[in-house]
Amino acid sequence: MTTLTLATRWNPIDWPLTEGPIPHAVLAAGWLALFALAVGRRRTWWRVRLPAALFTAAALSLLLEAVVDGWWHPFPEGTPEYVTWWIAVALLGFCLVGYRFGRLTWRRRGIALGLSGLVLLMAASEVNIGFGQFPSGRVMLAPWLTKTDGLVPKADQTVAAPPDKVLDEVWQPPADLPDKGTVSVVPIPGLRSGFKARDAYVYLPPAYQATPRPLLPVVVMLTGQPGQPGDWVLSGQINEVLDAFAAKHGGLAPIVVMPDHNGSTWGNSLCMDSKIAKTQTYLASDVPYWIHQNLQTATGRQSWAIGGASMGGTCALQLGVNAPDVYGTVLDMSGQEEPTLGTREQTVKAAFGGDGKKFDAVDPVQVMGRKKFTDTNVALLVGATDDEFKPQMEKIYRAVQGAGMKAKFELMPGGHGWVVFRPGIVQQIPWLAQQTGLTR
Repeated sequence: MTTLTLATRWNPIDWPLTEGPIPHAVLAAGWLALFALAVGRRRTWWRVRLPAALFTAAALSLLLEAVVDGWWHPFPEGTPEYVTWWIAVALLGFCLVGYRFGRLTWRRRGIALGLSGLVLLMAASEVNIGFGQFPSGRVMLAPWLTKTDGLVPKADQTVAAPPDKVLDEVWQPPADLPDKGTVSVVPIPGLRSGFKARDAYVYLPPAYQATPRPLLPVVVMLTGQPGQPGDWVLSGQINEVLDAFAAKHGGLAPIVVMPDHNGSTWGNSLCMDSKIAKTQTYLASDVPYWIHQNLQTATGRQSWAIGGASMGGTCALQLGVNAPDVYGTVLDMSGQEEPTLGTREQTVKAAFGGDGKKFDAVDPVQVMGRKKFTDTNVALLVGATDDEFKPQMEKIYRAVQGAGMKAKFELMPGGHGWVVFRPGIVQQIPWLAQQTGLTR
């Protein structure tokens, strides 16, 4: 449940959009608007125009589903059923307007369009509730409200934890330590991979701004598909989560780098080195190289973690088993059992020209069946009602156990989306800090 503080209770952009009175009011208004559009006085409306509107909306919904899931195929697992349903409801609202538009006065046309707008708003609200993308107006406006900073310059003095201690046991925060970390947007070039990445987001905790500077662990976080590198800041509010963690640990928190791994919002690189792109090289070589060149951090695989959600979780596990010398800890939130473009046949054909052996060489389940990773830590997390991804994550859990990893499996309330990922990262930041040597 969202708890409003006294400061946010009176600010409309902080009012919750996924629970409470606002989504309930939108739902009620939307159904009333749809009912108003569906009723008419004339017999021809009930006998001809209303059935035609229903038929047209159904036909358009089926056509859209065929185009999206059959031809375009932006979601490997297909469009969620609840999304398809609410799209159909929105289309019905517009079809009802269309079949009565010519008989209305201009004033009534404006009213009809307004009613269809309420139906559309209802559909969008219900999809948002299911996915949890925008829990408040502030998160929706985050691309315009979020302040970004330049990278903090390197310090002359640093503090590292000795082999028998963790960093917060030797760190003494200065009196003038800032309350919050910084968020920067930076290019990370694909020098070795040739991968054309969008700009990355970088979170540097308050302690990074101190002198001497503690050598902090690094967590690379990946978003889902469709998505953008900034989703962990804009929708996940990970910077606020890390600031809250730092406030309890003398300004210490992991450095979090959020690079691009798909190249575009709707792209799917599979996080492999294939005919599509050399994304594994980008994440295992180019990104660490940029971090070492531009940031002062702890070194060694035991201080580096990689995590992500949905396709980003799949990608994180791939890097954990295919680049174990770089990343010693993996956080897989609601990932797939294997990287996919829809079917294995489609994936193998697009990525490796139909050569299944090349795919099996990097498919994480296949790799874990051949090798042991006894010094790798893995956290698996999925929504308890996520019927699509929960069975896949259970299969992954069995595979990581078989590979000897130090693994845990946790269920979160909810389905698939930020409704799980956002509280999930709150829950897992302390675990990541422990695994990477920041806290005991």
